[in-house]
Amino acid sequence: MLLEWLLLTRGRGWRKGDAALRLLPGALMVLALRAALTGAGWWWIALALAASFPVHLADIARRPRRSI
Repeated sequence: MLLEWLLLTRGRGWRKGDAALRLLPGALMVLALRAALTGAGWWWIALALAASFPVHLADIARRPRRSI
């Protein structure tokens, strides 16, 4: 994910905050998956998934609107 962030910021010219906000929900879901696969408590899985949702909403709200 760090490589993808570098590609977006340096290769495509995205602002660092925009790239981080776009990738953070996925990183939190990967963290939840890792917690599930390693047998962590259910609250760690739920915490990571619950944290990913508001970040995802913030990313969607920040994107420019497109007309169809």
